[in-house]
Amino acid sequence: MIVSSQLFEAYLECSTKCWLRSRAEPATENSYAEWTRPQNESYSEYGVKRLFATVPESDRTTAPPTPKNPKDVTWRLAIDVRWRTRDLESCLQAVERIPSAGHGRPAQFIPYRFEFANKLAKEHKLLLAFDAHLLSEALGREVNLGKIVHGDSHTTLNVKIPAFASEVRKRIKEITALLAGNSPPDLVLNRHCGQCEFKTRCNTQAREKDELSLLSGISEKDRKRLHSKGIFTVTQLSYTFRPRRRRRESRGKQEKHHHSLRALAIRENKIHAVGIPDLKLKGTPVFLDVEGLPDRDFYYLIGISVQTAEGSVQHSFWADDAIGEKLIWNDFLDILSKIKDPHLIHYGSYETSFLKRMCQRHGGPPEGSHAATAFDRATNLLSFIYAQIYFPTCSNGLKEISGYLGFQWSGSPSSGLETIVWRHQWEATRDPAAKQALIDYNRQDCEALDLVANRLIDLHRTGSQNEVVRTSEMKWESPYRFGRIAFALPEMGAINKAAYWDYQRERVYVKSGKKVPRCSVPATTRHDKPKPNTTIGYLAASHCPACKSEKIYSHGTRSKTVIDLRFMKYGIKRWVVRYMIHRQRCQSCGTIFRSSDLRWTPAKYGWNLVAYAMYQNIELHLSQMSIDASMSKLFGLPLPHGWTNKMKPAAAQLYEITHDRLVKKLCSGHLLHVDETSISVRGFSGYVWALTSIEEVAYFFTPTREGNTIQELLKNFSGVLVSDFYAAYDAIDCPQQKCLIHFIRDVNTAILEQPFDEGLRQFARNFAGVVKPIIETVDRRGLKKRFLGKFRNSIDRFYKGLVDDGAGEAAGKLIDRLQKNRNKMFTFLDFDDVPWNNNNAEHAVKAFALLRRVIDGLTTEKSLRDTLVLLSVCETCKCKNVGFLDFLRSGSRDIDDFIIHGSKQRLRREN
Repeated sequence: MIVSSQLFEAYLECSTKCWLRSRAEPATENSYAEWTRPQNESYSEYGVKRLFATVPESDRTTAPPTPKNPKDVTWRLAIDVRWRTRDLESCLQAVERIPSAGHGRPAQFIPYRFEFANKLAKEHKLLLAFDAHLLSEALGREVNLGKIVHGDSHTTLNVKIPAFASEVRKRIKEITALLAGNSPPDLVLNRHCGQCEFKTRCNTQAREKDELSLLSGISEKDRKRLHSKGIFTVTQLSYTFRPRRRRRESRGKQEKHHHSLRALAIRENKIHAVGIPDLKLKGTPVFLDVEGLPDRDFYYLIGISVQTAEGSVQHSFWADDAIGEKLIWNDFLDILSKIKDPHLIHYGSYETSFLKRMCQRHGGPPEGSHAATAFDRATNLLSFIYAQIYFPTCSNGLKEISGYLGFQWSGSPSSGLETIVWRHQWEATRDPAAKQALIDYNRQDCEALDLVANRLIDLHRTGSQNEVVRTSEMKWESPYRFGRIAFALPEMGAINKAAYWDYQRERVYVKSGKKVPRCSVPATTRHDKPKPNTTIGYLAASHCPACKSEKIYSHGTRSKTVIDLRFMKYGIKRWVVRYMIHRQRCQSCGTIFRSSDLRWTPAKYGWNLVAYAMYQNIELHLSQMSIDASMSKLFGLPLPHGWTNKMKPAAAQLYEITHDRLVKKLCSGHLLHVDETSISVRGFSGYVWALTSIEEVAYFFTPTREGNTIQELLKNFSGVLVSDFYAAYDAIDCPQQKCLIHFIRDVNTAILEQPFDEGLRQFARNFAGVVKPIIETVDRRGLKKRFLGKFRNSIDRFYKGLVDDGAGEAAGKLIDRLQKNRNKMFTFLDFDDVPWNNNNAEHAVKAFALLRRVIDGLTTEKSLRDTLVLLSVCETCKCKNVGFLDFLRSGSRDIDDFIIHGSKQRLRREN
């Protein structure tokens, strides 16, 4: 398939447009497209004539054939150059040949393009680069320079072709692959649609398919992400919206725009509101709308609608040319200064830029004047609507929203692009009807603006009505939820009731003669008060502990029952102990005392019971509710509701000192791994950080991912820090090793996403070729710098090769990351026992992730901090090959001390 310049131009705008042009599909009516085509042709024709006139007749030619040898070319300027290579075709508007500058230097060929636009876009330069690419293939030599003549003043722009060569080649490959197929590409509406001759056809098909790109602002990345989830239509997208409370750190910031909520508003044909801002119109409302020619930075029509007690008064200021622009600006300021307390209201950023540029260009109103005050407090209605109020429209355009509210435009023009066509037609013909049509269009814009503003005020005043849905009042209707369903018809409710599990077992099966099995042993309905397994009595004292007098007498007895567990060699049993203690009184000094120094606490549960509950929760990842139920069932204990949750703070407080010692030891060691992961705390996001070494692990929580806490914690750290590529770690002043596994995974992901990028593949091969011998040496010799230092030379050569690497965009980003972290990628070569990956921290994060499945979204911040204290102890015990349950039962708070004296310590058990 031949790729022509027309197809290349269409592909830059839209792949569907390219495919339709290649199949010669009939175009539909589009006034802007029909106007731009002759404009470009006439401009090119005039530009070529001007350029042709600058060269003697003997040195110029028209439609020259493709030369077999560039040295045979004798002309200096050629126009209408229709050349074709094996798979490319173009009509070059003009080609200039600059003769050789000396012996051994070939002549230079420069392609020309003529564009009537005053402002050039990247697409114009790519079109010139396409012509240069074809010229290079036809001549067999490089073309490094091209020129674009553009605008009213025929400005010439020199373009360096090599900067665009790789992208042109990439686009040509994509077009060739597209045209080789028999099916059209996925239909995607974009910003170019308003200028396209296939606009009507594509819009009709998109609405029939309910295509996602109907929603304005949805990016290609968002579409691919939704497609990967099986969401291909606006209706499907509407079912994905979930009302959520805003995160604590997000309050006060700009609300995120939800495409799913817009889709929901369209599906239900109702206005949906995240919040309804209070639009306060102080003073006299003045609705402003401006028409201009963006390509010239020229404003030719200013329209304002002033709201008075008698009604609205329209003012329109028309400029015939650039000189008249200043006159209408002064007229606008003069009218504004006569209005009492004016309040300017507009829609979008075009008017914001207009006010700013005109003040710079022609001078603003005097300070302190009514006009200056109006400028300072000008209100952009779009800022009140965006991400706050979702009308059932595909975009936030003024015409779509006001059209939904019932406003109708009459006559032509009907869009901003059409006003550009009408203005140019007026400049060519000076037709009064065209001028009046533009003024009427501007007036209707002001009226539509008035309607939208008043509707926003009504929404805030009246609150949520039948046609307005507040997301804060919406409920998440999950298809998998449990509970009663409200049916629209009572008959359906009766049918549904007959399908309940217990109803069917207790009534239907019985009447059918089917016997439902029942347990012969009645379920336990209550827990009897546990009887003591043993009673421990303490002998009465022989003398007073205060005055040593032996004149003492009994003052009653006290007892205390402690519910605990007894760990045996091959099992556990409930163990209840009753303590009996004598109370005595001294006749000499009157002191009342107990016969034992046993600590008398109000706790009724023994430590073994608490330790076993914490072991199940932290190491076995059982929920607290499951622990309460299982222990009550297995041991017949009358545990109150939420017992495990009440015991956890006490256990965490006991081991707080252990946690602090671990953090202090990690932050003063020679090696530290660090990583972080997210956690939901009662609907708000937070982050859990893991600090690890070979033998210690510690966790802590922060409400945000900001690096202030970790940076303050490690401000005096002098060892080697191993981490991922999160930027917060870069501010820590110490030797650092970035995780090579993270980088390798990112390289692999990039290759899978762009499997045909040879530059990316070559970069990956080069990087793997450097790293693989190092890892093989680590496997044989260990992490010793005397064996690893020899690889420094190969790494330096690899980095030098990156400078001249001509890889594409994907590889370029990876190369930039390598260059940025050059001093942190291979630090492990210079230290002993420093790993090249962050697996220790990732393993610690994985341990927390398993526990997160149980507590995510349900835990409070205080409970999470208690959990992290106990989890730090648990994971450290694992690293040191110590049983977490054994350590808890020992009562020790120093893990190292427990390892040394553990065999001599008596685990807490009752004999």
